[in-house]
Amino acid sequence: MADATLPAQLALHVQRLLDNCVRSVVDLTPEQLNHQPSDRAHSIGWDIWHVVRTVDNVILFVFDREQPVWVRDGFDVRFGLPKVAQGTGMTDEEARALRFPPPTDFVPYIEAVRDAVVPRLAAMTDATLATPTTVRPWGEQPRAEHVMQVVVAHGNGHLGRCSLARALLGKDDLGI
Repeated sequence: MADATLPAQLALHVQRLLDNCVRSVVDLTPEQLNHQPSDRAHSIGWDIWHVVRTVDNVILFVFDREQPVWVRDGFDVRFGLPKVAQGTGMTDEEARALRFPPPTDFVPYIEAVRDAVVPRLAAMTDATLATPTTVRPWGEQPRAEHVMQVVVAHGNGHLGRCSLARALLGKDDLGI
C-alpha cells in the first residue's frame, strides 16, 4: 500500500503533475509547442512553463528561500526567457510573445524541478506543512494548502488546457 502520510501524498501528486507536464510536450515539434490556437489562447509551452515555474518557485524559493532550479541551473539564460517572471500577472501580450525551446531542451528543466522538489516534499514534516506562508497573490495559508491549491489544483487546470490543445493539434490527449 502507498504511504498515506500527507508529505508522501503531496509528493506523489506533484510528481504526477510534473510527469504529465513531460507527457504534454515530449512528442511535440517546436512549432506545436509554441502554437497559439487563437488570439485569446496561450501555447502549450506557456502553460507548461507556467506550471513548472510555479512548482519551482513555491517549493524552493517561497518555502525555503533557495534559488529555484530555473535560475540555479541557468535555464532562464539558456532559453532566453524571463529570470523572475513565471506567468502569474502577465498580460496576454507578454505571455503570447514568449517562445519556448524545443521539447528536447525543455523536458530537462521539468525533470530537474521534479528531481529537486518531490524528495523535498516527501521529507517534510506535518509541522512544516502546517506552517503559514504567504504565496502571492493567494495570501497566507499553511504550506500544505499552497501545495494542494497553487501547485496541484492550479497546475492540473493548466494541464487540462494542454490536453485539449494537444487534441486540437491531432495529438493524443493526456487522458486526465
